[in-house]
Amino acid sequence: MNKEKNTGIGFFEKFLTLWVLLCMAAGILIGKFLPGIPAFLERFEYAHTSLPIAVLIWIMIYPMMLKVDIPSIKNVRRHPQGLLISSGTSWLIKPFLMFGLASFFFYVVFRAFLPLALARDYVAGAVLLGAAPCTAMVFVWSRLAHGDPAHTLVQVSINDLLIIFLFAPIVSFLLGVSDIRVPWDVLLFSVTAFVVIPLAGGALTRMWMIRRKGGEYFNERFIPKFSGVTTVGLLLTLVIIFSFQGDAILNNPLHVLMIAVPLVIQNIITALFAYLLCRKLKQPHRIAAPAALIGASDFFELSVAVAITLFGADSPVVLVATVGVLTEVPVMLLLVRFVNKTSNWFPEEKEDGRETVRSPAAVPPQKP
Repeated sequence: MNKEKNTGIGFFEKFLTLWVLLCMAAGILIGKFLPGIPAFLERFEYAHTSLPIAVLIWIMIYPMMLKVDIPSIKNVRRHPQGLLISSGTSWLIKPFLMFGLASFFFYVVFRAFLPLALARDYVAGAVLLGAAPCTAMVFVWSRLAHGDPAHTLVQVSINDLLIIFLFAPIVSFLLGVSDIRVPWDVLLFSVTAFVVIPLAGGALTRMWMIRRKGGEYFNERFIPKFSGVTTVGLLLTLVIIFSFQGDAILNNPLHVLMIAVPLVIQNIITALFAYLLCRKLKQPHRIAAPAALIGASDFFELSVAVAITLFGADSPVVLVATVGVLTEVPVMLLLVRFVNKTSNWFPEEKEDGRETVRSPAAVPPQKP
């Protein structure tokens, strides 16, 4: 096996933070020295949505949805407690924790550095991140933490369906608490455009390809063809976004660090909550690991898309969503390392029904 298969994370994904920084620099330079480019792109808009950015976001999200296997939800009965912990963490804990942390830091801790209107925008961006559990990179995190791939697939499929029904109400409620009113039609349009349509397209493609070529061909040969597409779409989107955000970043470079603080704390607290709850309820490590990592990570692609649709590409709200891209990879890799080092905290299931405690060194490598 090559290095990528051994590590479980691709070259682009491994250095995603570096690529984001480079895209940030490229976008800022374009905005400063070639302002005609963002001005030209701004002309292509429909329903408050930048069409060039929308196309790139579809390019990002569609390959993710190919991995979603909706019929696998029937396997929910295998580890219902693990699924309940992960789902409860993602939808009952995380959005409200993110809102609370963002409000505390932006309204209280950093009050002297942020005007009230800007702090409110930063809270809105954090809400969009907290209300969208990740559905793509979690496959990588789960594999690196030796999580059960079938369980991970079921949980991701459930989350993709729950996003359709829960994302808009949670975002609307929390933004309303922050005195930010968003039109429901725009919010529902965002969910339809960036969740429902890609999910339906991915499901139809998956069904058609498996019927035509078989499951092995689909998983081993078809999906890998899109491995770099999502990352390229993300990076190009970030270049465009930062071409709009350049002045704000150059004038307030410390804001990126201030934004990162509640985002990183939320990732850590959420992961630990789900992980330790799984330990208390005696879930095996292969279930606890993905439960913690799914609950902690963010669907930042959707957050960026919705932020642009609701507030415009030059809004501070979008900046928060893009900082989420910047911080997530290093934070999640640290959490994966912690989860692997503490695998001996959990009983491991045996075929005869007995449980035994395993050491971290005994964790076998798991194929993607």
